[in-house]
Amino acid sequence: MCSLSTPGKRASGIAPGAADDLSVGELHSANGSMIVAVDCHAHVMRRDAPLAPDRHSAPKRDCTVEEYLAVLDAHGISHGVLTAPSFYGTDNSLLLDSLDRAAGRLRGTVIVAPDVDRSALETMGERGAVGIRLNWFRRSSLPDPTSADYRRLFATVRDLGWHVEIYLEGPLLADVLPRIRESGGRVVVDHFGSPQPARGIACAGFQRVLEGVRAGDTWVKLSASYRQGGVDCQRYVDALLDAGGPRQLVWASDWPFVSHEDRVTYEDCVNDLERWVPEAATRRVILTETPAKVFFDPKRRGLS
Repeated sequence: MCSLSTPGKRASGIAPGAADDLSVGELHSANGSMIVAVDCHAHVMRRDAPLAPDRHSAPKRDCTVEEYLAVLDAHGISHGVLTAPSFYGTDNSLLLDSLDRAAGRLRGTVIVAPDVDRSALETMGERGAVGIRLNWFRRSSLPDPTSADYRRLFATVRDLGWHVEIYLEGPLLADVLPRIRESGGRVVVDHFGSPQPARGIACAGFQRVLEGVRAGDTWVKLSASYRQGGVDCQRYVDALLDAGGPRQLVWASDWPFVSHEDRVTYEDCVNDLERWVPEAATRRVILTETPAKVFFDPKRRGLS
């Protein structure tokens, strides 16, 4: 386990102030481990795994769950969330195997076909899946989120207590996000909602994200600043905090920085958060309390 779960030991790495503010036993995952800080978006990958034909990226190297857990340990982070990458399509076997081997420290979001059976989702939930991911980024055409299959899927996800995670360009998110929110379930938006750099916070999709944050049914990952077209993401963080406060926000590294491996480090991501949110108490909510609720709630079906 991460050393930060040891009472009395000061945090290092990502969470200065977090461990000091956290009472022992206050927040625990389903297996009883103390949640000190959560990295809410990372990938595991194997170069020899079959790739989806419509992918927009591919793994440059093998990235194992053991390596990822070691990265978390090195930065004082107790838990993480594995996100299914687009290049494996609906094959979640590597992600689920990694959850099996993580001793309860990780949760996962999976990519599924819209007509997936509820029983298949429940089986994945027993292994640590807590949401589905719609990776619709760089698509020549988008699925219809109002179709019968997607409406049924979103209703099932809602009933399971899971969330719908969406990765999509900001201008396109403007139409899609309200349709997903109509299901009454919870939504998690990747990478700030990828606002159009020239429009910034005025991007229509980002405005729809702010609406979901104000309503309390949408959470946003403060992650992947290097994917935002060179824009200073402080403006996005400030707008999101103003809209809903830290309880609608989580932090993520996006490790291992697919397509940016040679110029981004984990420390860069740590420093981003400390610069964006200098107040330790606010960072603690983003790092610990919010992700514990969204990803590690033991009352969610499929988790014991």
